[in-house]
Amino acid sequence: MRRVLPTAEQAAEILRAKRSRPVPRPPPSAGRSLAPLIRKLDAQFGQGADGLKARWSEIVGAALARRTEPSKLTKPRTGGPATLEVRVEGPSAALIQHQAQDIMTRVNLFLGAGSVGKLRIVQGPLRGHAKAEAPNAAALRRRAAPPLDAAAERDLAQGLADLADGPLKAALTRLGREVLRREHRRP
Repeated sequence: MRRVLPTAEQAAEILRAKRSRPVPRPPPSAGRSLAPLIRKLDAQFGQGADGLKARWSEIVGAALARRTEPSKLTKPRTGGPATLEVRVEGPSAALIQHQAQDIMTRVNLFLGAGSVGKLRIVQGPLRGHAKAEAPNAAALRRRAAPPLDAAAERDLAQGLADLADGPLKAALTRLGREVLRREHRRP
């Protein structure tokens, strides 16, 4: 059985008689919907430790940034200044504790006056880029030692001539060079 299609006039009459559903609007973009909420949360909680980590070496300086990293920024529920938790590697914690007031002043310059009221120092290994920067910075600071003059090098070699070649002789040669360099520098 064949179906008979309506003519153009009949199709226009059918479309006029029937109501069609309006085309649905596309959903609003997520960024536009979330922007007010993000602004409110940023005003309430701030950038946190991640904002500090990104600019930590600029805030506290390269020397302190090699030894420390911000790990947590805790705001009290009652309001008021936050507590900044700083992770410090090894025995540097005592040095950092003496500079706590300077660190808080610098952090408050970055985050805004009165943002941080207390610094909590936690000893532990550094996790972020601060640990990766430390060996490179130490290598850049170390200068190459000047060579010994020929007479001092000859005297050192003669003094160690009785020893067999090996790691002990190499270590004693390095030690002897350092001792002779320091003696040469003294007036």
